[in-house]
Amino acid sequence: MRTRKLSRVAALALTTLALTAFAQDKKSVSEPEKNYQAGTSPLVAEPMLQSTNPKAPPMTQAEFDAARKIYFERCAGCHGVLRKGATGKPLTPDITIGKGTDYLKVFIAYGSPAGMPNWQTSGELSETQVDLMARYVQQDPPQPPEWSMADMKSTWKVTVAPKDRPTKKMNNYNISNIFSTTLRDTGEVALIDGDTKQIINIVKTGYAVHISRTSASGRYLFVIGRDGRVNMIDLWMPKPDNVAEIRIGLEARSVDTSKYKGKDGDFTDKLVIAGAYWPPQFVIMKGDTLEPLKIVGTRGMTVDTQEYHPEPRVASIVASHFKPEFIVNVKETGKTLMVNYADVNALKITELGSARFLHDGGWDSTKRYFMVAANNSNKVGVIDAKEDKLAAIVDVGKIPHPGRGANFVHPKFGPVWSTGHLGDDTLSLIGTDPVKHKQFAFKEVAKLKGPGGGALFIKSHPKSTHLYSDAPLNPDPKVSQSVVVYDIKNLDKGYTVLPIAEWAGLPDDGGAKRVVQPEYNKAGDEVWFAVWSAKNKQSALVVVDDKTLKLKTVIKDPRIITPTGHFNINNTQHDIY
Repeated sequence: MRTRKLSRVAALALTTLALTAFAQDKKSVSEPEKNYQAGTSPLVAEPMLQSTNPKAPPMTQAEFDAARKIYFERCAGCHGVLRKGATGKPLTPDITIGKGTDYLKVFIAYGSPAGMPNWQTSGELSETQVDLMARYVQQDPPQPPEWSMADMKSTWKVTVAPKDRPTKKMNNYNISNIFSTTLRDTGEVALIDGDTKQIINIVKTGYAVHISRTSASGRYLFVIGRDGRVNMIDLWMPKPDNVAEIRIGLEARSVDTSKYKGKDGDFTDKLVIAGAYWPPQFVIMKGDTLEPLKIVGTRGMTVDTQEYHPEPRVASIVASHFKPEFIVNVKETGKTLMVNYADVNALKITELGSARFLHDGGWDSTKRYFMVAANNSNKVGVIDAKEDKLAAIVDVGKIPHPGRGANFVHPKFGPVWSTGHLGDDTLSLIGTDPVKHKQFAFKEVAKLKGPGGGALFIKSHPKSTHLYSDAPLNPDPKVSQSVVVYDIKNLDKGYTVLPIAEWAGLPDDGGAKRVVQPEYNKAGDEVWFAVWSAKNKQSALVVVDDKTLKLKTVIKDPRIITPTGHFNINNTQHDIY
């Protein structure tokens, strides 16, 4: 039986009822937040069986498959793979069937201040597709396949064995000043010589590489795509290139390597860890080949309501400098796992609870305290890596998104770590010195006014007197195509705007030209920016002189397609930001 078409009166009544419900929802979501959550999930291509609920309206297999594709392209980032709710509300049949198809169609079509985009009135979905999605969310959620050790090993490739690799550096590149730039939509990274500004190699990787991380020795570069593919690149080769790869899951974000060298052993370059969004788990691998050794699942109870969550995604991972430990942050449950890797066959895991929706973060200047954003809780957790304890939870602005954050010495508050926000126009400064500036330690000591929401990355450098912030997800092109710079010695005077996209000199062809992720060179006297346009439009990298805040050079090449993140080898190796 097909869902009957709403009469004009019934549609008006439901719309009024829905909008009344929207008005009662005190949470409002900005356009930058919606843009951030709207990314396509790599799970869209994974086979899943249709799961039919007898109480739900009927769907053909073709309708189900079309709706599932839309869901994983547009909805899973907010509502979760299993529709149990993540940063968005749950959409499981026990909730949706009671609402009914007509009611759900209104919400999907008109959206909500609480975060649901207005899919039909914005033109993103047709009336037919809205009807399709209203029926789909009443079905039982299809579950993607798990990803086992056997699955990982079936994708594991060592293209150059350790015994066949160089025993010394075989090129003349200044490796410590190489940049790894993500070419998001081509599934590649560009290795660029920071001295000459020339492309060294375009390396095939996973789709939409999320981060690049350098081994403790500085020899190897590890990148992970959102499709879970990890690539290991040897920077000593005549032309740096892949030497090993593996797929650790179906969707992922994070990778890092062991860095501890001390009384408990030298683990330099010995291990690699990667975390998955789906399945919710992390894996520890050999540092020279990526051979998988140990998988650990993260499903469990949330820190606040102590309810079971079936899909707690592994977000940021960093390696401790104080112990043989990886610090693994689990998003939906709000837990930080201190994973002692001294004996991989007998892992010791200390669980710390902070706040839900842990996401990204970075070290303070001493590398003792890891500052992790609990983005939808509007908090930053402070993890003491020396004592393995939660030092503090700090209230900040709306949807903190620091990247790694930025460390600098404030004239009044001493050492601070800072973050920008997706949901408001502020930058939060948090004191990080509990010894000489105890009264300011682990408190939000100041807020800086920014140009608007939609900031993704903030950056400084020990040799610089500047603090940079982007806002690529801001709906105003004047904001998203520029960056702002603060003088650390005189923060009260506000910011200077740098028109990075204008400086790039790209054709006026309608490309988005969003400016994203400031990154310093090794010397700390240049700042690189990606000018990110569509796959079929020209993009560029813009290099700014940090001393004068003037344009230094523009890097253009037809191979630079959709550049997003970029990582300087030295700064990534030594956690300088």
